[in-house]
Amino acid sequence: MEHTGTEPYSAHDKPSWPPVAIPGRPGHHTGEAPASANSGAPAAVSADQPAETAAPDPAPTAGSALLDELRAHIAKFVILPSPEALNAVTLWVAATHLQPAWQHAPRLAVVGPAKRCGKSRLLDVLTETVHEPMLTVNTTPAAVFRSITDEPPTLLVDEADTIFGTPKMAEKNEEMRGLLNAGHQRNRYVTRVVGNDHTPHKFATFAMAALAGIGDLPDTIMDRAVVIRMRRRAEGESVKPFRSRRDTPALHDLRKRIAAWARPLLDEAADLEPAMPVEDRAADTWEPLVIVADLAAGPWPRLARAACAQMVAAEAATEEDHPSGARILADIRRVFVAQREVDSLSTEELLHHLRQDLESPWAEWGRNGLSPRDLGAMLRDFDIRPGNVRLADGTQRKGYTRNKFLDAWRRYCPTVHPVDAGTTRSED
Repeated sequence: MEHTGTEPYSAHDKPSWPPVAIPGRPGHHTGEAPASANSGAPAAVSADQPAETAAPDPAPTAGSALLDELRAHIAKFVILPSPEALNAVTLWVAATHLQPAWQHAPRLAVVGPAKRCGKSRLLDVLTETVHEPMLTVNTTPAAVFRSITDEPPTLLVDEADTIFGTPKMAEKNEEMRGLLNAGHQRNRYVTRVVGNDHTPHKFATFAMAALAGIGDLPDTIMDRAVVIRMRRRAEGESVKPFRSRRDTPALHDLRKRIAAWARPLLDEAADLEPAMPVEDRAADTWEPLVIVADLAAGPWPRLARAACAQMVAAEAATEEDHPSGARILADIRRVFVAQREVDSLSTEELLHHLRQDLESPWAEWGRNGLSPRDLGAMLRDFDIRPGNVRLADGTQRKGYTRNKFLDAWRRYCPTVHPVDAGTTRSED
């Protein structure tokens, strides 16, 4: 029977997961992909590698044409911020039809700085193309818990900023936030008491989810998401208006054909271990998209890895620019380098150099620029604290020693972001 994208998968369709669900053979995340007739995955190639040295694209499968068609439909109604973002959204939609195969359920964070950036319109298109869409508007967390089974729906959350926008909102929606955080990885359950006798019951949380909102979502969600940063259309940019009566039938037909292509590939998708251009949580998040691309073959393995490398690097740069994140560490490293890698700097001298950087936010931080107390609070998150230090002139002052930053620099702002595809990924 042909799968429509809404009916449940049969026991023969789904890969069997062990109690601790890790796809593939023992030795997951080795960076080696098993041979596959459909994968066609090229060796990991840097996004900026010259075309003449890149491996030729593998022969396309029927899935490659379906992805092309899906991409064209999305672009018809929404202007994405880049070709890479359009490819990423296309692969994410297709990945929802293989959810029983995944170890991680990537979130799609559709964010923008203001209204009318196309966030809700993109969610309209996703609703008609993803596997078993479940809109969470006015839906209680309890209802969502009970809707997530071995064949999870795809959660669609519009106006997510109304859930997470303020501490009061976040507290009010703590259950939904916890579900969205836990549901990124398989075998993460929530326990609730049910029935008149209040019997404890475990509810599954694993499900792919798209969240749209103004401004960034909480870090715990952004870190588990393929991030699409939407923009308002510029003058001269136009899209086709989306009309449910006219446009939905074609999207539903496409969804049905994508599901029919994906259904026989569940076991193969679960076994694939693709070479990735990133590592750690970013690799966990992007792996389903890259696997879909490898199954489709044609240009898609190359396009998927290029989108992954470029979009992850862009988010890393955004995080580094965030004052309360790795930005302060990177700027302090630049100060120590400019001072010829001295062993220590007084707090006063370090703050002076930080405020001198016209491209940094530190001169305008607070009322009088970044203060010793503000600096200490930021660095405390990285287990770095001031102390008595001996300066080059022999005097002792309150300050920071360079060696206290070495571990944090290595972990949060490495000098080289791209990683060799064969590097082993850590589990976190």
